[in-house]
Amino acid sequence: MNTETLEKNANHAATAPAYFSAYNLHSYYGESYIVQGVSFNVHEGEILALLGRNGAGKSSTLRTIARMEDPELRKGELHLDHQTLHDKASYQAAQMGVGLVPETRSIIQGLTVEENIKLAQIAPPIGWSIDRVYDLFPRLGERRKQEGTTLSGGEQQMLAIGRALARDLKLLLLDEPYEGLAPVIVQEIEKTLHYIREQGITTIIVEQNAVAALKLADRAVILETGKVVFDGTAKEVLDNEDLRHEYLAI
Repeated sequence: MNTETLEKNANHAATAPAYFSAYNLHSYYGESYIVQGVSFNVHEGEILALLGRNGAGKSSTLRTIARMEDPELRKGELHLDHQTLHDKASYQAAQMGVGLVPETRSIIQGLTVEENIKLAQIAPPIGWSIDRVYDLFPRLGERRKQEGTTLSGGEQQMLAIGRALARDLKLLLLDEPYEGLAPVIVQEIEKTLHYIREQGITTIIVEQNAVAALKLADRAVILETGKVVFDGTAKEVLDNEDLRHEYLAI
């Protein structure tokens, strides 16, 4: 992609009004420089696919947004719903409405499905009721007394998303939500994410199944070695074979 296009995309990301914005993020694991000046915007109720090859910095960018201790954000700004996020700790980001569903799903061992959800509601602000989560994921309601870590992979993903919704969720961060799931379960998760978008919740999804993510998303940002190389619509990526081949190997 030429320099003029990259500059245009970066300027758009930095200046366009948005519900969530990341500007000039620089994050490190120790002295390993992982996120190298990433900027992009996401509008309210929008789904953004954050794509790139393995090692491009996608998961690290999500963890930076969620204000996890690793990687360390050494420069840059994060804003959510007109509030600064870059100066917050992870628990404060959660209180502001940021929900990270990691690739590991982080279901708490020894707790039932319902206890995992209730744990998210110990402190305000509280989001969806447990019954509403069960309405969205009936399987969780059927297994409410079952230990969360004994669920199938798809059910654990439902639990991780449901637990995030149990908070007052504004920004949902999904890291490889389709990993290891059967196609029929992927379709079920996709329907869920469409419904969540209809509720006005903003979502950023990192997914190796780039085509599936692009079909779900409104817009896409592609990373290459920790830098933004594309910022545009999902359709533009789907329609541009050269772009997909160069940066996504598809």
